[in-house]
Amino acid sequence: MQSNGYKIAVLEGDAIGPEIMQQAVRVFDLLSQHRDVRFTLMPAKFGAGAYFDTGKAFPDETKAICDEADAILKGPVGLSYEEAQKIPVAEQPERGAILPLRARYNTYANFRPILLSRDMAHFSPLKPEIIKDGIDILLIRELVGGLYFGAKERGTNKDGLRYVKETLEYDEDQIRAILQVAFEQAQKRKKVLHNIHKSNVLISSVFWNEVLQEVQQDYPQVTVIHLLVDAAATALCLNPGQFDVMVMENMFGDILSDQGGGILGSLGLMPSACIGPEKAYYEPSHGSAPDIAGQNIANPYSMIGSVAMMLEMSFNMTEEAAAVWQSMQGVFEDGYSTADLSSAQRSVEILTTDAFGDRVMAKLDALLS
Repeated sequence: MQSNGYKIAVLEGDAIGPEIMQQAVRVFDLLSQHRDVRFTLMPAKFGAGAYFDTGKAFPDETKAICDEADAILKGPVGLSYEEAQKIPVAEQPERGAILPLRARYNTYANFRPILLSRDMAHFSPLKPEIIKDGIDILLIRELVGGLYFGAKERGTNKDGLRYVKETLEYDEDQIRAILQVAFEQAQKRKKVLHNIHKSNVLISSVFWNEVLQEVQQDYPQVTVIHLLVDAAATALCLNPGQFDVMVMENMFGDILSDQGGGILGSLGLMPSACIGPEKAYYEPSHGSAPDIAGQNIANPYSMIGSVAMMLEMSFNMTEEAAAVWQSMQGVFEDGYSTADLSSAQRSVEILTTDAFGDRVMAKLDALLS
């Protein structure tokens, strides 16, 4: 940290990334006007565009900027399937940028809030009697282990058949670390933790649950509810209100957090935080949506919400973070919508990316004054 200030690496990403990032970084300017704090924004190339410019999806120059930063704000990366085929497999953004970013800073704890206020409940495709007073779930996903980071092999076997082998690997320290994070969050909230696993099939889940029983001894006030991942997927649709904090391994978290976006009505409503022992990065949970890039219709809520999470989790600016959340939700609660959330059943004014940002900043300016 600088004196009364922070350095932030800004990785705007691909496709809609620059459009939604442009709205998100406006928060820092407003905060500088109203609070005794300064933010130094350090743009850097990352993703498919970085590969085409430099030959690397995560260039050395970007690594140096991220190393220097107090926190990292990352936009979505990736291009259409056809464009992605122009990039070598090892440098395609998910493998060549995102996974190395996570590994470099050991951002093992992924926080994905699945949050829908009562006045925004109409955005959900679920029935009102299921949504009731809204949704408030915190999904905790382990982010640097499991299948995504295990050894990978492909070739031809002795019978002449092509094969592939990927290894799901965790050690007890990795599991313990993410479970401690989840228990801490559950302790702060409703003291209920849903442990999502597949121990009826996977020995990795059996081991995960053994470590959980050990960690649980340190949190006697937290009730643990065990649920198989396929049952959890069903329960998220039928009764999301039963969940408060959920914890799971990497691939389960990848899948269920996207389902979380589905029950909200859009991944455009899901920011996330990726926390390591010394550094964190913040990003929308959604992809780069190349099909709508440049049209000024992308929903910047998840990108701006990622700034709110950064303010609270990296900079301890909890009041300011709450003001950002209130401002964003207030725009939707006023009856406006973005294109991804529009519904034929409701007559609302659809806001462009820029117009949504303008309304959020106006509300935030008033709250900070």
